[in-house]
Amino acid sequence: MLTDRLRSPSGNHPFGTDELGRDQLARLLFATRISLWAALQATVVGVVLGVPPGLFTGTVGGRPDGVVSRAFDAVQSIPALILAIAVVAVLGRQLTPAMISIGIAFSPTFYRVSRAAASTVAGETYIEASRSMGQKTIRIVVDHVLGVVAAALVVVISTTFAFGVLAEAALSYLGLGAQPPSASLGSMLTSAANLLNASPQLTIEPGLVIVMIVLCISLVSDAVQAVASAGDGD
Repeated sequence: MLTDRLRSPSGNHPFGTDELGRDQLARLLFATRISLWAALQATVVGVVLGVPPGLFTGTVGGRPDGVVSRAFDAVQSIPALILAIAVVAVLGRQLTPAMISIGIAFSPTFYRVSRAAASTVAGETYIEASRSMGQKTIRIVVDHVLGVVAAALVVVISTTFAFGVLAEAALSYLGLGAQPPSASLGSMLTSAANLLNASPQLTIEPGLVIVMIVLCISLVSDAVQAVASAGDGD
């Protein structure tokens, strides 16, 4: 209700209310779900576009490697913001098209990591033996290469997911993300910026949630990397 607008934290509203009298805690829970889903979309797009070509070219090498690598170099040369504006202009000012553009911008990273990991095992004896037995490239990738690449990809995926949360906040600040009445952490920060003096907690709360999400993902990424390193040492 408008009579409850910009309330300070209280028993009824632990995180206060926004400029329209809506409970800030409820909005944060909803917005966090939207932001995490947006980051997941960007990560999935990056994995789908980057990993399969990386595995293939890293295993095969030669001319396909050169051609595909140049294509991903071209994608990486486009600033992510310009790419986001172009995709949103074509697909509409919604969160999903915006995160698709971020996923496209992330795809060269996935390509290079998967290609580098695949290249390290492409010359191994068991890979050569599989080729001499007539196994197809896709079978070799699935049976022998994917397991080696998986550990490196887990770390990149977790890091990319964290960047996806930050990218969503940046795009929403520019008006390219979630549109009203839907809300994300980025859009909540944007709407709260004009109310910084009247109700500063409206900016602090979503900002802290973003920091906590990125911190938790970074800790998980470090733990996975430590476990992978320990496994390699054994």
